[in-house]
Amino acid sequence: MKILWLPATFGVTAIKPWFDYNFMPKNKIKILLVEDDSFLLGMYATKFEMENFMVVMAEDGEKAIRLAPKELPDIILLDIILPKVNGFEVLRQFKANPATANIPVILLTNLSQKDEIEQGLKMGAEDYLIKAHFMPSEVVDKIKKVLDK
Repeated sequence: MKILWLPATFGVTAIKPWFDYNFMPKNKIKILLVEDDSFLLGMYATKFEMENFMVVMAEDGEKAIRLAPKELPDIILLDIILPKVNGFEVLRQFKANPATANIPVILLTNLSQKDEIEQGLKMGAEDYLIKAHFMPSEVVDKIKKVLDK
């Protein structure tokens, strides 16, 4: 932090920081992005970082289950088809754990069957987005809407 010294001739006898604390940036939104496709993981992570989000990544369900209670993200984007532990089981464990139960989860997947959508929403997901139908910028908008609730 830079300190601006103001001489007593200006009627100020204390030192003050050169910036106003009210204009400090707010904490970044922290996203846990759970996606096994490395191309999509990189694409979404890049877009979210451009939006000034902090991104924590997990390439499989086991890692997501370990990271969520440790990182305590503001929101989780969760693929359904994952190695090691599938997304529905990951979601079930998130909602069963008091540390992660209230973190909003958006399912971001290519599964588009009505049964899977209903299952995810019944299990506590805030929303269900089909990857092929949404541009990354639209996913950002959806994240902001969910967090504004």
